[in-house]
Amino acid sequence: MADLSSMNVSEAAGKMLTGEHADVLREAVRLMLIEIMEGEVAELAGGERYERSAERLAQRNGYRQRQWDTRVGSLELAIPRLRSGSYFPSFLEPRRRSEQALVAVVAEAYVNGVSTRKVERLVAQLGIESMSRSTVSRLCRVLDEQVQIFRCRPLEGRYPYLWLDAKVERVRETGGVRHKALVVAYAVHESGCREVIGIDVGEAETEAFWREFLRGLLARGLDGVLLAVSDAHEGLKKAIAQVLGCPWQRCTVHFLRDMQGHVHRSQQQMVAAAVRQVFAAENGAEARTRLAAVVASLETAAPKVALLLEASEEELLAFMSFPREHWPKLRSTNPLERLNKEIARRSDVVGIYPNDASLIRLAGALLLEQNDEWLVGRRYLSGESLAGLYGAQQADEPKRPAPSAREVVLLTTR
Repeated sequence: MADLSSMNVSEAAGKMLTGEHADVLREAVRLMLIEIMEGEVAELAGGERYERSAERLAQRNGYRQRQWDTRVGSLELAIPRLRSGSYFPSFLEPRRRSEQALVAVVAEAYVNGVSTRKVERLVAQLGIESMSRSTVSRLCRVLDEQVQIFRCRPLEGRYPYLWLDAKVERVRETGGVRHKALVVAYAVHESGCREVIGIDVGEAETEAFWREFLRGLLARGLDGVLLAVSDAHEGLKKAIAQVLGCPWQRCTVHFLRDMQGHVHRSQQQMVAAAVRQVFAAENGAEARTRLAAVVASLETAAPKVALLLEASEEELLAFMSFPREHWPKLRSTNPLERLNKEIARRSDVVGIYPNDASLIRLAGALLLEQNDEWLVGRRYLSGESLAGLYGAQQADEPKRPAPSAREVVLLTTR
C-alpha cells in the first residue's frame, strides 16, 4: 500500500477503500495517528510542513520509523523529527505498571505453552503478533525489580492501624493447578496517609504463614500498631496476638454476613437490622447495653446468632476505644476488599497464573500504583485526630527487641 502520510485525508481514504487487500480498520487508525502527529509537531514547530513563517520555532527533519503494537495489530509509524528539540507523540506514553504487568503475565503464559484459547485471543487483541522469550524476560525483569523494591522497602515511623486480608488465586505448578493465598497488609501511617505495606503469596492461609508474614513486617520497621483489623480467620487471629500483641478488631461486615447465614432467609433482614443497632451507638458503654438487649431479643428467634454475638462482644467493639471520627474506617476490611476487587479484575483475564512470581508481579504492580496515588492524595485520617493516640503510658512500655541482621535478611528476601 502507498505511504498514506504523503496524502491528504480524502486521498488516503480512497486509496484504502479501493485497495485489493486493504485492512480498513488498521489503516484508518494509522491515518488518524498520522493526523495527530502532524498536528502536534506543527504546533511544536510553530508552522505546518513546508510553511515559511517568521513565527516558526523549529524546522522539520524527516521521519523516524517505529513499530507500535495496538489492539488492531502492529502499526508502522513514521514519527516526525525536528532539527532542534525533540518530539514524542502523546499517544505513545508508556503503559501503566499494572497494564505492563498484565501483558507480562499473559505473554509469559503464552510463551511457556500453558495458555488457553482465551489467553491466545487476548494476546491477539493486544496486537502482539509474536512474543519472544527474551522480550517477555526483559519486561518481567523490569517489573520484578520495581515490585521487589516496593515489597522490601523500610517502614519508617509508626502505623497505628493495620488491615490484613487474603485472596485465593489459582497458580500452575508441576502436576497441576493449586489454590494459593495472596495476602495484603494495608496500614495508616501516623501522618494520616494510608499505605500498602506488605504483599506475599503462601501455600495456604495458615497460622504459620501469617506469623512469618507479620514478622517480616516487623523486620522492615513496622511499629506502633494499636489495632489490627481482619476477618475471623483463627490462624490470623492467633498470629496477631503472638507477633503484634495488639487489640484485634473483627470485621463487622464479615460478621454480619456470617450471622445471616445462621438463620432462615425470612429472618435475615431482621437479624441484620438488630445487629446494626449495636454499631450505631454513640459510645462503647451504649454499644454494650444495646448488644445485651439484642442478645436477649434474639435468644428465642435466633439462638445461635445470640450466642455468637455475645461471645464476640470484645472483638466487635474494639474500634470504639479509638477516636470517634475513625470508627467508620476501623469497623471493617472494606478498604482492602476494594483493592482485592481490582486484583480480581486482572485475575479474571489471566485465569491461571504461570507461577508465584507472576502473581506477585501483577498484584504488586497494581498495589504499587495505588500506593503512589494514596501518598500524593488526601490524607485518609487527619493528623490532628491521630496526634493523641500514643499516650505517655505507651511511651513507658518496653519496646520490642530489634531483629538481628540475619533475621532481617531472612524475612525480607524470601
